[in-house]
Amino acid sequence: MTMTLAEKIIARAAGEARVRPGDIVTCRVDLAMMHDSGGPRRIKPMLERIGAEVWDLSKVVIITDHFVHERDADSVAIQKTTREWVAAQGLANFHDKEGICHIVLPERGYLRPGMFVVGGDSHSTTGGAYGCLMIGIGSTEMAGVLATGEIWVRVPPTVLVRAEGRLGAGVAAKDIMLMLCRRIGISGANYKAVEYAGPAVEAMPMSERMVLTNMAAELGAKAGIIAPDAVTADALAEAGVAPGTDEWRGDAGGAPGTDGWRGDPDAAYERTIAFDAGELVPQVAAPHSPENSAPVDAHAGTPVDQAYIGACTGAKLEDLRMAALILHGRKTAVPLFVAPASVRTAEAAAGDGTMAALEEAGARILPSGCGACIGLGPAALGADKVGIATTSRNFKGRMGAVTSATYLASPYTVAATAIAGRIADPREFLADATP
Repeated sequence: MTMTLAEKIIARAAGEARVRPGDIVTCRVDLAMMHDSGGPRRIKPMLERIGAEVWDLSKVVIITDHFVHERDADSVAIQKTTREWVAAQGLANFHDKEGICHIVLPERGYLRPGMFVVGGDSHSTTGGAYGCLMIGIGSTEMAGVLATGEIWVRVPPTVLVRAEGRLGAGVAAKDIMLMLCRRIGISGANYKAVEYAGPAVEAMPMSERMVLTNMAAELGAKAGIIAPDAVTADALAEAGVAPGTDEWRGDAGGAPGTDGWRGDPDAAYERTIAFDAGELVPQVAAPHSPENSAPVDAHAGTPVDQAYIGACTGAKLEDLRMAALILHGRKTAVPLFVAPASVRTAEAAAGDGTMAALEEAGARILPSGCGACIGLGPAALGADKVGIATTSRNFKGRMGAVTSATYLASPYTVAATAIAGRIADPREFLADATP
């Protein structure tokens, strides 16, 4: 009767004693999250067509982040539709222009270990850093969830990624993910759950764990997940949820550090990928795919026109601090745009001096939101321009003009590149960095 963590969560949501990879089950949804792009503007007409109402408004969260800073007619109309639908429904869980949905959701304390959660975005896998199973779904599936509170799932096999040792100076979780994209490919974990474990993961703060689960999507995974522990409890407490209480456990039950929300010792994993995090060096992914990654030396010296620190995978508080460590006391050689992942992130960065270090180095601070990651806003790349970014994807045309080119890297490497005006190894800047 042994199961992986992902299988245990699915079994609970399906009301089954046990599930196995390949089983098709119907799961009760603990929470559904949507944003302005894939939310009410698409869901509203579907629900009206079938005459359905939302099954439980208390379990629905809407966060605007895609079109919030655009002033074109379509963006304005999308925001109007979103706000009007929220008001008509009487939906209390609405967060307007507070930041990127994958960051705001845990910031506001919605996630709990053991929950089965769906999100209307491919990077909804981010939520798995909190020990829940969170999957990304499309608008049609979301309409079904809102009408019924359920969704069918084919139980995915689990791939275990075990990171031994500890990351070295100037190396971050983003470098792990770029290495994995190269090692197994962007479809290498197609429709699988990727569970991250090992000493290097256990040593990571929650913000870095979220990079691992976020970019599980780049591996083709159905979900990314990390077993809850003391770091999870601390993150929940910071979000206002007291560890050990019924509120902490939510609908899922269980508690961190117990067998309840941890895979069984003899659980069957489809594959185990192990590596020594201490041997990993900064990575850079060349256009036009995250799997085109290589050690930074392979691209060192490549000129760039601009640098961007933003997106759900690269602009949390810890990300901004990484960049500030490199930038402090220096000046950028090319335009550097910084879009904090959330309003709370921006406030915290302003409060601890991080934002000042970024601005003094020459960074232009942009409003929180998806922005250039989806080709919107002032940091979107123009025709034939070359950029480097902390975003998760660098597909052709994603961050701007179809003739532009984007390299992907960690906040450390992006900051170092902004100083040099060419792709640079951040470790070269750390020896004399001023904290």
